[in-house]
Amino acid sequence: MRTAVISDIHGNLEALNQVLEDIAQAQIDFLICLGDCIGYGPEPEEVVQALRSRAIPCILGNHELGLLDPSYRKWFNPPTRTSLRLTRKLLSAASLNYFKELPPFAVHRNCRYVHGFPPDSVTTYLYEVPEAEIQRLLTALPERICFIGHTHDLHLIAVQAGGIEYRPASRGIVFLEADKKYLINSGSVGQPRDGTNHAKYVIWDDEASTLEIRFVAYDIARTAEKILSLGFPAYNAERLW
Repeated sequence: MRTAVISDIHGNLEALNQVLEDIAQAQIDFLICLGDCIGYGPEPEEVVQALRSRAIPCILGNHELGLLDPSYRKWFNPPTRTSLRLTRKLLSAASLNYFKELPPFAVHRNCRYVHGFPPDSVTTYLYEVPEAEIQRLLTALPERICFIGHTHDLHLIAVQAGGIEYRPASRGIVFLEADKKYLINSGSVGQPRDGTNHAKYVIWDDEASTLEIRFVAYDIARTAEKILSLGFPAYNAERLW
């Protein structure tokens, strides 16, 4: 089975549309989103509708949580809180209700899917977790692979009895050994922070045991213009480049 994993769309419909077109050409059997489909970007409602109309399973992200739980918003910095307030105005009641249904994690064919960090954290960042804890948690998981988002960066970590191994995570195909467990950050569709401005997603082929990291170009200028026209913080547009 070939599984496509997308994450952190952040209201960037231009990027999402191009990624979905790319996925349509990739012979995918299953597609899942790891959350943060809203926040920062100018078209949160359209992104949610795109996911729902295609029945794409989605995990709860910290930005969805921020809208559902006002007490949690203090965790965000001031520009992000501004973005959430503007995002809230652009969302329908149906979309807000949809967020209430999102699970904190999912399991499918020996893979776990969570926004922040396993087993089910919506808010924990990978870089906050010590290596020994990464090894302990991944070893304890019943699933072979765990996919995460949240950092907007690509990561590939192999876990085995001798410790953990950080591997290069860049465009292309990587073979994953059957005797190791893996923690994979799939990057960001709508706001990558890994040094390139392409939309990112990954394809896991469980029969071939390969992970493909795909880079997709989209119209950044158009998204940036929409962000500024709606009064979002200018930084949201600037860091897309």
